[in-house]
Amino acid sequence: MFLGLDYKNSESIIDTHCHLDDESYFGDLDEIIKHSKQNKIEKIIIPGADLSHLSRAREISYKYDYVYFAAGVHPYHCDEFDLEYLKKYSYDEKCVAIGECGLDYFYLKSENESVKQKQKEIFNIQLELARDTRKPVIIHSRDANDDTYQILKKYAKDLKGGVIHCFNASEHLLRLSDEGFYFGIGGVLTFKNAKNLVEILPKIPKDKLLLETDAPYLTPTPFRGKRNHPILTHLVVDKMSEILNIDRQELIQICTKNANDLFFQGVK
Repeated sequence: MFLGLDYKNSESIIDTHCHLDDESYFGDLDEIIKHSKQNKIEKIIIPGADLSHLSRAREISYKYDYVYFAAGVHPYHCDEFDLEYLKKYSYDEKCVAIGECGLDYFYLKSENESVKQKQKEIFNIQLELARDTRKPVIIHSRDANDDTYQILKKYAKDLKGGVIHCFNASEHLLRLSDEGFYFGIGGVLTFKNAKNLVEILPKIPKDKLLLETDAPYLTPTPFRGKRNHPILTHLVVDKMSEILNIDRQELIQICTKNANDLFFQGVK
């Protein structure tokens, strides 16, 4: 746990991307949830990544009334994709989105065209599922900006919006703000090498900003190297507030409204 942090007087935050189903939380999830709630984390969304984790994500969402989940398959897990299995979870009342889904070419060499094509195929199928369920999509895009943009542009008019998770500061993807897409900002913003994200942040429309942790990964400075935690969205807010020169409470209100608009309209 991260000691010495107290945000009990803060406005309430929605962590829109937090892998509470990760095995690193198996031993102390109750404590983490309690600690988060005490420090004004209002809601948490567990993104789908691996089909084998979906049942646990759903179970957690029903155990804690302010936790929700998304149903999706990360591009690294395309080989295990099963549409019928995914559908069983995507229509659940606590499933608020489809994803995370998308493209990730980071570890691929130029000759890996068959793998890229497979990722695109699975990405398209999940976007069609988002269209059919009328739920927003959570997008993962790494070293694949152009292909991601072209595919999302094709589907945008039929989707109920979405978020570019862990926004990578791409001017190309920023154009999707006009197509109903939001931009998830997390701990990377606090890193010393985040110059591009720091520079593009003021260009993101305020009504398209979302807060996320991607916990247990991408822990903000000064806790890098330790397990991430939903409460550390507050450190992201601090950095965003500094860069944008906006009062932190006002900024939280903006981001929380954005998250509610995208994910929780009509959700119990």
